[in-house]
Amino acid sequence: MNDLMSIPCVLMRGGTSKGPFFLSSDLPSNSAERDVILLSLMGSGHPLQIDGIGGGNPVTSKVAIVGPSSIAGADVDYLFAQIRIDQQLVDTSPNCGNMLAAVGPFAIEAGLVAATGPLTRVRIHNVNTGKLIEAEVPTPGGKVAYLGDAAIDGVPGLAAPIALTFMDAAGARTGKLFPTGNARDRIDGVDVTCIDCAMPMVLVEAEAVGVSGYETAADLNSNDALLKRLKHLRLEAGRLMGMGDVSNQVTPKPVLISKPRNGGDLNVRYFMPDECHPSLATTGAVGIATACISEGTIASSLIGKHTPPVILSLEHPSGHLDVKLDSREGKVVAGILRTARRLFEGHVFAKPLGSIVRAA
Repeated sequence: MNDLMSIPCVLMRGGTSKGPFFLSSDLPSNSAERDVILLSLMGSGHPLQIDGIGGGNPVTSKVAIVGPSSIAGADVDYLFAQIRIDQQLVDTSPNCGNMLAAVGPFAIEAGLVAATGPLTRVRIHNVNTGKLIEAEVPTPGGKVAYLGDAAIDGVPGLAAPIALTFMDAAGARTGKLFPTGNARDRIDGVDVTCIDCAMPMVLVEAEAVGVSGYETAADLNSNDALLKRLKHLRLEAGRLMGMGDVSNQVTPKPVLISKPRNGGDLNVRYFMPDECHPSLATTGAVGIATACISEGTIASSLIGKHTPPVILSLEHPSGHLDVKLDSREGKVVAGILRTARRLFEGHVFAKPLGSIVRAA
């Protein structure tokens, strides 16, 4: 195997996502070379990612790159990469809050951050968005604990709780909470809310596009007419939000919303962007919850007026995700409970740069 590139790697589950974690020093600093290597080791360009370690689904085709912080006030840098499956494309424009849940544990075990007692706070600079997130990681006896009694919908079993706090998530990509200048816009006769908070999204009331919003992810993924319409809405929303042509980007994410059915505050179906998430992205939950407390959005019109501090429960295909919203120094901060697990460590193998030919 000496003709292949050997790269140290830790496979981790973060929240409801999974993917390889790398130290930034173990990958090329040149982004083009780095991306070619990531496509090779993940096996992109094939629906099963059969020639790599990708899982053939957007939630298992993700990469986290972690290194020393490049800014004051943070402990580590975290760069997230969404690796497309059928296409040989790497998108580093968004953050991923589920993978984020494993950044703290990875950083501690990699020696980037020292454990400080039974609970270690890791200040994470998300390079994609320039935003700061605090993670509280259980470290009894100075070691990361993965076993515990916390449960999150979309992941079987129990694990140690990891508390994430998003500090001022507004304008993660565009610099504005409402990039169009409006809490509500109209695209092709459909009312939408274009919001950029932790993740750029376009919120659409499900009934406005001919579905109930209570369908399973599989049912929505088989609805070709719906997927085509959502694609058109998100492309137009991207232009309205000042993001240009987003056809080769995964943002803004389309989100169907409807009234709750199972004791929550809002029912959601989150797309990534061409496939419905089996549960809900953490960053998506932050943005959706923020839309719920923002006057004039289609989300706030469904649930009524809510003011921080408040906990909002979002129903998704696998259960619920709760978001705690509070205000700090005039800015909204969002807290979410996640879990993570270290799955394996070793080396992953990629083809040498000179031998890799991207699919047309």
